[in-house]
Amino acid sequence: MLGVLITLAVVAVVAYCVLKNYYPPIILLIAGFVMLICAAVMGTPPMAPEKSTHFFGFDLGEAFTALMRSRLPGLGLNIMLIAGFSVYMDRIGASRALVKLCVRPLQAIRSPYVLLAVTYIVGQFMALFINSAVGLGLLLMASVYPLLVALGVSRASAAAVIGSTCCLDLGPASSNAMRAADLLKTDVVTYFVQDQIPVALCVIATVAIGHFFVQRWFDRRDASKLSAEGAGEKQDIEKAFEGAGPVHYAFLPMLPLVLLIVFSPMVYAGVKLSLQTGIIVSIVIAFLVDLITRRGFKDCCKRTEAVFEGMGKVFTSTVSLICCAELFAMGMNKLGGVSTLISAAASMEGAGVWVMLLIMLAIMVVATVVTGSGNAAFFAFSPLLPEAAASVGINAAVLAVPVQLSAGIARTMCPIAGVIIAVSGIAGITPFELVRRTVPVMVLALIVNVLASAALL
Repeated sequence: MLGVLITLAVVAVVAYCVLKNYYPPIILLIAGFVMLICAAVMGTPPMAPEKSTHFFGFDLGEAFTALMRSRLPGLGLNIMLIAGFSVYMDRIGASRALVKLCVRPLQAIRSPYVLLAVTYIVGQFMALFINSAVGLGLLLMASVYPLLVALGVSRASAAAVIGSTCCLDLGPASSNAMRAADLLKTDVVTYFVQDQIPVALCVIATVAIGHFFVQRWFDRRDASKLSAEGAGEKQDIEKAFEGAGPVHYAFLPMLPLVLLIVFSPMVYAGVKLSLQTGIIVSIVIAFLVDLITRRGFKDCCKRTEAVFEGMGKVFTSTVSLICCAELFAMGMNKLGGVSTLISAAASMEGAGVWVMLLIMLAIMVVATVVTGSGNAAFFAFSPLLPEAAASVGINAAVLAVPVQLSAGIARTMCPIAGVIIAVSGIAGITPFELVRRTVPVMVLALIVNVLASAALL
């Protein structure tokens, strides 16, 4: 019980610090060390005897070093390569070409709230290929946002839909999906097709319909403000596509997904292709297409610099946060607070499965809202999923899929998430005004996420 109380106290302090804009990785790192020290006082050392340095102070550092060693060569490198490819696609104009291709048909829709719903669906589709929630949000704010406002939708409604277009981390290029597939001991393409897609389709339909009704209700309630805030909002949408590559560039961001699906056990198992190799091959193909199209070897070489810029940037923003969050989770596990909750759920006959699912969802949602990162939260607590599923005798996918998807859903409800801050800033509203409109829809998404997982998996 003492472990639970210490855990709750530390989580409260971490939440306060993050909301006060302290640098999240170092706050999580310090909190993790504090909990490891408390656990050691209570009789649980940070390192197993065979791995100990034989000095407690060094063991604390060794615990973090071990996490870094395990993450950087595998999933850490995957995340960095995905980010590098994404930044390269933006640099050569391929991302804008994809958005331009997808957005054009939206201009034929004249009903503003139908357009809102369709915008979410199209945006979620594009999120399969544009892996940065912030990057996709900014592209849609530059392209679709003016169209939505011109049709009479409020700035807040338009921003709420655009801010939620990456609320589901789907596809083989999603780092959370890769982590979940590892836990389920399957390949990421199989996990995407067999486990993610059936549940995701139900959630996507729910979010689209939810935005239609929720944003319309908010706009009607705030009708007195709409005429004033909409004045002068109409913009030239063509400006959003400045720098877009030729139309065939729109297919370049899709290359990794296509390669991974084609050369997978589900399609053609004769050739084995890892995610890392698939992205490298996609970068080479994109470079050759760019070279043939623009015929400037020196400039094409210069644009590949974006790959390494993206890799470095995501290391400081995401990979470091994931490693620090995992140390934070290790501290919680050593204290025994989370294991106490899991044991309590496992002891409940009949209701144990649902209680376990709700406990894991609660942990994931709270961790995501506290850190502002769905990746950090899922990587930190996902190792608990197989043990939790086994303790109540269910298929691990029944826990892994809804918990993995809930991390992205919860991020859309977090006022300190990068995409929420970026989108609300462009729309001229506060992040809290934005999440006030996303929370009702995301709560519906969480409910359907759980029910669909229980029914379909």
